[in-house]
Amino acid sequence: MSKLSEDKIKKIKEQILTELYHQGLKPLFTAEIASLLIRDEEFVKRLLSQLKKKGLVKEIAKSSEGYSYSKWRRWQLTDSAYEAIGKLS
Repeated sequence: MSKLSEDKIKKIKEQILTELYHQGLKPLFTAEIASLLIRDEEFVKRLLSQLKKKGLVKEIAKSSEGYSYSKWRRWQLTDSAYEAIGKLS
C-alpha cells in the first residue's frame, strides 16, 4: 500500500470536517463517513481519533436511548469547531 503525504492526509481531514459540518447536529457513524469519502473505515477512524485529540470532533459512544455502543462510534463536530467553520463559510 502506498503511503500518503502529510498534505493529502490534511486534505482528507478537512473533507471529514466538511462532511460533519454539512450534517449539522446529526452525528455520523465511522462507516458512514468512510462511505462518503470512499475511504477505508480503519483509516478514517484513525484520522477521527487525531481530530478528537485536537478538540475538533467529539466521539459519541451511546445511542439516543442511552445504550452504550459496544463496537460502533458516532462522530460530531465540537461546538467550537462548528462555529469556526460556520464563520469561514
